Amino acid sequence: MAADRPFLIGLTGSIGMGKSETAKMFARLGVPVYDADAAVHALYEAGGGAVAKIAVAFPGAVTDGRVDRDALARQVGGNSAAFARLEAIVHPLVATAQRAFVEQAHADGMDLVVLDIPLLFETGGDVRMDAVVVVSAPQDVQRERVLSREGMTADKLDHILARQMPDAEKRAKAHFVVETGEGLDHAFAQVKKIVAELKARRAEMK
Repeated sequence: MAADRPFLIGLTGSIGMGKSETAKMFARLGVPVYDADAAVHALYEAGGGAVAKIAVAFPGAVTDGRVDRDALARQVGGNSAAFARLEAIVHPLVATAQRAFVEQAHADGMDLVVLDIPLLFETGGDVRMDAVVVVSAPQDVQRERVLSREGMTADKLDHILARQMPDAEKRAKAHFVVETGEGLDHAFAQVKKIVAELKARRAEMK
């Protein structure tokens, strides 16, 4: 990696693995966290960069100047061509926001940056990272967590998982794995070790 920018940590994990909580742990340790999901939400809100393009590509998906996520999902769900069309709109905008975040972190003198990207491996984003952290938990814990969410069903979960790389493959590709099945304290201890190791590695590059 280049020593003139922050060390890029890709944070990923399948649905229900505890990635959002793990991202908060990195933030607690002073590491800036870029949230790809939050970036997409911002693009969909009134004034967001994706609204006008989605209005053209998906008629009826924009209401009151913002993207109606349910209406959009009805047009995109199960339609690979529509999904690809949506990705072509959103991904470049998210990439621009990501670059701006990293540049700001560099200007702020940060050595490490976490890029929280749910489909990191699926979109090939892992090749741009200096290290990848995969958040994982046993399958029964994962399913229990996700099925407890309002509106979630076993069929919906299976559909989501079918679009995601299997957990075992993600773990095999990871530089670090954070196990969240044994509670927050156990996970935080792992995150602290990762941050300490990567800060030391980054310092050696200076």
